[in-house]
Amino acid sequence: MDSTHLTAAVRSAVAEGRAPEPATRLAIAALDDPALLRRLGSALKPLDSDAPGLRPVRLAVLGTGTLGALPDLLRATLVGAGLGPTIETGEYGRFEMELTLGSFRGEHDPDGVLCLLSEEFFLPPAPQRMAVKDVVAHIEARTADLRGLLGTAAGGTAATLVVHTVPLSRTVRDAFISVRDRAVLAQAWHRLNAGLLGLAAEDPQLVALDLAGLLALQPTRARDNRLHAFADMPYTDAALLLLAQETRRVLQARAGLSRKVLALDADNTLWGGVLGEVGAHGLQLGGLYPGKAYSALQQAAAGLRDQGVVLVLASKNDADLVDEAITGHPEMKLRPESFSVLAANWDAKAENLRRAAGSLGLGIESFVFMDDSPYEREHVHAELPEVAVVAADGDPAHLAESLLRHGWFDVLELTEADQQRPGMYRSRALRSEYKGAFSSSDDYLAALDIRLTAAPATAYTTGRIAQLAARTNQFNLTGIRYDEVATAAMRDGQDHLVASFSVSDRFGDEGIVGAAWVECGAREWRVLNLVLSCRVLGRGVELAISDWLFQQAAAAGAERVTASFVPSAKNAVAADTWERAGLLPAAQEGDGSRAYARELAELPRTAPAWITFTDLVANKEEGNG
Repeated sequence: MDSTHLTAAVRSAVAEGRAPEPATRLAIAALDDPALLRRLGSALKPLDSDAPGLRPVRLAVLGTGTLGALPDLLRATLVGAGLGPTIETGEYGRFEMELTLGSFRGEHDPDGVLCLLSEEFFLPPAPQRMAVKDVVAHIEARTADLRGLLGTAAGGTAATLVVHTVPLSRTVRDAFISVRDRAVLAQAWHRLNAGLLGLAAEDPQLVALDLAGLLALQPTRARDNRLHAFADMPYTDAALLLLAQETRRVLQARAGLSRKVLALDADNTLWGGVLGEVGAHGLQLGGLYPGKAYSALQQAAAGLRDQGVVLVLASKNDADLVDEAITGHPEMKLRPESFSVLAANWDAKAENLRRAAGSLGLGIESFVFMDDSPYEREHVHAELPEVAVVAADGDPAHLAESLLRHGWFDVLELTEADQQRPGMYRSRALRSEYKGAFSSSDDYLAALDIRLTAAPATAYTTGRIAQLAARTNQFNLTGIRYDEVATAAMRDGQDHLVASFSVSDRFGDEGIVGAAWVECGAREWRVLNLVLSCRVLGRGVELAISDWLFQQAAAAGAERVTASFVPSAKNAVAADTWERAGLLPAAQEGDGSRAYARELAELPRTAPAWITFTDLVANKEEGNG
């Protein structure tokens, strides 16, 4: 989509009060032109953050200098990721005051606070006229000041605080004519940036982006000296775009919009050459260029799989030839077991992706598709506009970078469940095949030997629980997405219960697939939210979970349980959950939200007979058969 049509599509959507179409958003996400993105960000400003199709996000932007184009660049890149941003900007010259007083919170606590840092914050007014040891001491003192400011701000908000490393300008660096002094100054500056990057390890609310590192890899000027002198603008638009894109990756991951599946073409993508023409032995893979470049892509894909990305092979080829290549080629980094779905046939790739999504039980919007053929990419783009498409044509030396640079699969923190995901989804595909051998659903479910385990949230599982809240859309009963900070606070409090739920069966361990947040009063327990991964829907797990929650409430002496269902564009599948669990409708709001309640003494047992339940809270195992 060229810039004219893209701009027209954005303006048309805003004028009609709707979010840009998925294809338009993905086109925005692929842009690297700061001037165009700045214009698109300005055009998107009137768009409501809760426009259908977008996940609302509130972002405060504070700066030690002039923000310039940053708000518009952020707005465009966030909409490109499927987020509906509300961006509030701080006042010029009040950076430290706003962090200290927490004035960035306004009427609502933001989801994120981005701190635009410049070298002037850390340097004395005239470093050129000071001894280098005194400049270093000033840098260290100001670094400590920033740590204190961030600590104060974090104590008053649940928002994610985002900072970044800072490049040192040549004007300051070259003012010291002693080679040794320049080395001492550079060492101090690297310590500063290393300290900023280390903040994330100290506090889960803090995220540090390596802007200085990115600028070293990009042919981009960090500063326009004229604009810096004229308007105190610390960075060029190109540098600000790098920061906006990295911030987008953080907020995208925080909102649970990271993609889960990488679907890869084979010929001239996973390997060089056309398999049907040159045979497995003739493929370009390993060794010198270009085979080395294809091996690099496979290594990158294998690394993603090790971190939880589900791999799908989507190749127009004879299945036996593909099997021969990936099984027998000595340079192959991805073997058959690396893929959760193998689709080697002559069907349209869009159809193969649809079938793969169904087999895995995932929405097509969670897919990234990489192919060298413009025809295949355009066909998938037209048929499945929600799929992110990555081009694999051109020089194969750029394949791995093209796959990784956008951050489609980013998460805030890698959990054990993430790493287990590919194997779990491979088991899901096998489970789907197994189902065909049974005449009834109940027989199939009984044969699966389903085991459900309930456990209180711990410091080790809180990250996964918060990730479930962010990512789960279909079975998310209230839409409240408690983050890691809020979940930990409930976990450690006396008046809440946060529980995780794990599922295993004859095909393997699904890991933590569900979570519940409950307010525990003396007489009444209120379920604040219940989420469940779509990969275990249809097995009655939600009924076993609700039954367990009600039994916990009764054991604690409560007399009544209440819960709610808040409809969204995607959670209709869960609309009758509380009714099936035995609760009675109590009230209904104009937006379709429904409240439920019931006396615990009146509640029936609803846990399915085919589920065996393990309660780690009470350290006991219970069969429902």
